[in-house]
Amino acid sequence: MKSAIDYRLYLVTDSRLCEPRLLPDAVAQAIEGGVTVVQLREKDASTLGFYNTAMAVKKVTDTYHIPLIINDRLDIVLAVDAAGLHIGQSDLPAAVARRLLGKDKLLGVSAGSAGQAAAAFRDGADYIGVASCFPTGTKSDAQAIGFEEIRKICASVALPKVGIGGIKADNVAQLESLGLDGIAVVSAIMGQSDPKKCAADLAERLREIGL
Repeated sequence: MKSAIDYRLYLVTDSRLCEPRLLPDAVAQAIEGGVTVVQLREKDASTLGFYNTAMAVKKVTDTYHIPLIINDRLDIVLAVDAAGLHIGQSDLPAAVARRLLGKDKLLGVSAGSAGQAAAAFRDGADYIGVASCFPTGTKSDAQAIGFEEIRKICASVALPKVGIGGIKADNVAQLESLGLDGIAVVSAIMGQSDPKKCAADLAERLREIGL
């Protein structure tokens, strides 16, 4: 059920940090360390490449009973029967994505303001990606929105809110008491030699701040 999804430690993949053939094992290690949701993001892959990678990663997430979210590509969501889709402000409109996905799949929408979050809620989003919490090198156009704006976004909608952007073990404590329900990380796990340990360290930090 959608309401049972645990968004506390949300992993976003990046093939620039981990090539596709190694990705399933890295995802498995991260899940063993405490990752609760996986988003497959393949910005530069061909459609066939994305599909093949998604199928391989879904075998892992299915084994661990972890939801697999696909970034941007609704066709890949449907092709591999992933748990859901995540879109940004410049992607397919959320209302259209919801109509095409149907009511049973998850829809996440990135928001950088309370207005964007409210619009996503109205259009049928199941959770909000709050971006960007800190400066990040994995997305060149992302700007940190500031803690006050994060608070406003979190107060604006009754949906799970997942902070993303530059979050690491050494700064996650700064997000305490802002209203977030979880964090999403890329390089803090994908760019590390021991994904399991890094995920476990992040999971422990989250417990320390009450998430």
